[in-house]
Amino acid sequence: MNKQTSFSVCGESLSAPMHICGFFDSREQQYEVIIPYILEGLENNDKVINILEGNRHSEHCRCLADNGISIAEKLSIGQLEVLASENTYINGGKFAADKMYAMLEQTLLSASRAGYDSVRACGDMVWALKNLPGTDELLEYEAKLNLLTPQHPVSLICMYDISSFSQKALTDILLTHPYVIKDGKISKNPHYVEPLELLSSLSSRSGALKS
Repeated sequence: MNKQTSFSVCGESLSAPMHICGFFDSREQQYEVIIPYILEGLENNDKVINILEGNRHSEHCRCLADNGISIAEKLSIGQLEVLASENTYINGGKFAADKMYAMLEQTLLSASRAGYDSVRACGDMVWALKNLPGTDELLEYEAKLNLLTPQHPVSLICMYDISSFSQKALTDILLTHPYVIKDGKISKNPHYVEPLELLSSLSSRSGALKS
């Protein structure tokens, strides 16, 4: 049985494991939520992973530093990792759901072996708007995360810009996250579908499209 660890987001005290979709309408709103979440993790014995577009890294690190985070120290000891979408989600110019799942699983196991109590990860999903090969596997990947997260002390926030994604895409994304952040508040998501049920449905949908 996986141990539970507590964390705070949007002023609420919650327990990991947890898989959350964050809907944001501005960069400012996004940082209002994730800065306290990251800061708390670094003050505790948590591993913190941020994944975003490579061209945002300097701005992101500056924002963390402005909020009192000793970036150089946290990066050098490995407690904080700031990774590029181009080297993770879309490594090689395409999205490979199985590879990304395996990479995340390995990261969680490594963090546990390194003695961290929990992992906090937030990933900006803007890469999915590029329509690169494999992007159609995103829903399947998000659903499979709900099989992985219960096995580890981890909280994941998948960050979506609601002004960039279509309403249909956001509706689908809601199916794969037990909790949702919207308007700066977190709540249980009534639209969530259990992973095995959703994966079966996606498989049927894919089969119907092929036949």
